[in-house]
Amino acid sequence: MNTTTAAHVAPPSRLLQLLEARALWEFGAGLAAWPWLHLAPRGDGHSVLVLPGLVASDGSTRLLREYLKGRGYAVRGWGLGRNYGPRPGIKDAMLATLDKLHADSGRRVSLVGQSLGGVYARSLAARRPDAVRCVISLGSPITGHSRASNAWRTYEFTSGQGAPDPQQRLRASQALSVPATSIYSRSDGVVAWQTSVGTEGPSAENIEVVSSHLGMGAHPAVLFAVADRLAQHEGEWQPFERRGWRAAVYPRARRSLA
Repeated sequence: MNTTTAAHVAPPSRLLQLLEARALWEFGAGLAAWPWLHLAPRGDGHSVLVLPGLVASDGSTRLLREYLKGRGYAVRGWGLGRNYGPRPGIKDAMLATLDKLHADSGRRVSLVGQSLGGVYARSLAARRPDAVRCVISLGSPITGHSRASNAWRTYEFTSGQGAPDPQQRLRASQALSVPATSIYSRSDGVVAWQTSVGTEGPSAENIEVVSSHLGMGAHPAVLFAVADRLAQHEGEWQPFERRGWRAAVYPRARRSLA
């Protein structure tokens, strides 16, 4: 991906913002698809740390966490209340949680983050690569300018910062030494989808879905993709497979960022 191009994209349109109301339908669809979702491969019991988006709490990721628990993972929410941005102590608290999960289990920890939580997840992986198994971000602005989003004013108000921490943004955008998957939607009404598309490589990929931003953590296609990615054996990462029925659910990757 050309990050220079991503730096100049505009925030999602007003129409896409209004379409965020789909999130309620997507939550219902996630529940309705529960039996089908359990056809996804089971996990091996390793720890998964799930990080919420801006101004959201662990309540926003409950469906995702319950689903992953049912797939056989030791799932943990971030446990820090609402996510008001990287306020003092937040980064150290997340690192402490990651380090504890790693030390207690003796195994690497997978990180799943929604929106700003995905930025945190990538930053944690950059700082603790030996403790992280893989990173999955959902609708996260991992490249481009911080204002290519309709949430930048909220971020600045709640975090008390005029712009995201440049070191954190650098860690989030740089190539990671652990497998990384960015799940994004071209109809995202909060974050410009172009900023959620990272550079692909031997262990880095992008998966497109048709989803709102707010409902991404409950969307059936997203839940299945997350479970599929987490189920891979450590050291045996392969790109997401889109053959068969998946071709009808997950759009084929396209080169254009327009």
